[in-house]
Amino acid sequence: MEIKLIHALVRIMRRADLTELEIDDSSAGLRVRLKRGHGSEGGTPLVNVMQGPAAAPAGPSTGAPAAPAAPAPSGSGEPALPPGVVAFTSPMVGTFYRSPSPDAAPFVDVGGKFTEDTVICIVEAMKVMNEIRPEFRGEIVEVLVENAEPVEFGQPLFLVRKG
Repeated sequence: MEIKLIHALVRIMRRADLTELEIDDSSAGLRVRLKRGHGSEGGTPLVNVMQGPAAAPAGPSTGAPAAPAAPAPSGSGEPALPPGVVAFTSPMVGTFYRSPSPDAAPFVDVGGKFTEDTVICIVEAMKVMNEIRPEFRGEIVEVLVENAEPVEFGQPLFLVRKG
């Protein structure tokens, strides 16, 4: 299971204020269960991923209703993006920030245009604030990461339309 998919499921849980989310894809032999609440510090979801024959459904869940399955990925393992839209990925491991300070406006918003010189976010690594600039012009289509969330090298931060 892709870590990006797990991050997306966690964001869905937070936005919808869900305490439990379970996805069962028996055709692929995969079952994902995310739960947050009592034992998790700060409300961070606990993730349980089971793969193989043991991933068969264990019976009805007593939590929230089952969520619809995620969109089927294309043959490359990545979800299909609209034409002209690409993922802008993190150039390093660190903590993602949308603005220069907690009370400041974000560097870019959905629909906002940027150039090669525009700072679109900051990734903090080892107490160093790294201003991230794209190497092209474009427009923000979607912000994929929450403010102050840890990010990995190559993790998609934004969906952008080049040009």
